[in-house]
Amino acid sequence: MGFRCGIVGLPNVGKSTIFNALTRAGIESANYPFCTIEPNVGMVPVPDQRLDKLADMVNTKNKVNARMEFVDIAGLVSGASQGEGLGNQFLGHIRQVDAIAHVIRCFVDDNIVHVGESIDPLRDRDIINTELILADLESVRKRLDKTRPQAKSGQKGAREQLAFLEAMEKHLDHGLPARTMELDDTGRELLRELFLLSAKPVLYVANVAEAEINSGNPWVEELKQAAAEEQASLVMISGAIEEELSHLDEAERTDFLEDLGQSEPGLNRLIRTGYELLGLITFFTVGEKETRAWTVVRGSKAPQAAGVIHTDFERGFIRAEVISWQHLIDCGSESKAREKGLMRLEGKDYTVQDGDCVNFRFNV
Repeated sequence: MGFRCGIVGLPNVGKSTIFNALTRAGIESANYPFCTIEPNVGMVPVPDQRLDKLADMVNTKNKVNARMEFVDIAGLVSGASQGEGLGNQFLGHIRQVDAIAHVIRCFVDDNIVHVGESIDPLRDRDIINTELILADLESVRKRLDKTRPQAKSGQKGAREQLAFLEAMEKHLDHGLPARTMELDDTGRELLRELFLLSAKPVLYVANVAEAEINSGNPWVEELKQAAAEEQASLVMISGAIEEELSHLDEAERTDFLEDLGQSEPGLNRLIRTGYELLGLITFFTVGEKETRAWTVVRGSKAPQAAGVIHTDFERGFIRAEVISWQHLIDCGSESKAREKGLMRLEGKDYTVQDGDCVNFRFNV
């Protein structure tokens, strides 16, 4: 099960620096536009203290984190929807991701050029949003050209589609991303069919100077307010700090973070927030040989979760033996949890909860 989060932004805002720190991939980052041309892809473990505690409890031989795929996409410039810069490639790569992490520069550094010649996070955010909206407008209008004749001829469902498309065109034409439009169930289904760029969930990443990692700055506050207005998340990190952390061993990282007054790397917050942005949850399988975190979409039923492990588990699903991770930790073992009656059997209609520890019973 693959979930892709694209890292986007204007040139020289710190995208590739953050991606390098995420993946330790050593991808080139440089002080000129379009250093990233082809998208770089990295699989990143999702930090999870619950998994760590479960693995320690059973002294597991192999611990496996859930993973997310991050894609470092070429810097975008104004006019991308008309093919400016690497616009066509940028927009094509955005279509292939499930969510967008939009890195925005909120720091001053005279040694790093800014394509806008000044630091202005709201302007930078609007440039990217506008290009996605313009590309979506073109897609909607092409679809309208096909749908209008179908509606006139009475083709089934065409009138509903036409009404939706006209409303979406008006919404986009007002400079509003598709994700902010209020929709009923029919509208949400039609929106999925359009694959609009501005419909993708967005996480804003405020890249600040090392000295401002605890205090933030007025630019971050502006961006935070703007993100809240469109119901988007925001994570504040320092690309410079994360790059330095990526070259340190565990003990050195801990000391460095303590000196900074930070409890964990900012990238951990970025990964977790991206995971939540995609509507994902984690369940665990726990054992001495392997303790593992598995990813499912929120709302998944027990057979679907079983299928993430192996298709045979879903095909032959009988029951799921379930306990919350905290109850299992409190008991200290599955046997003690059973003695206390905390291990319960659930059927095919059970909705898996974040943090469930599960044993699947199946027969094929």
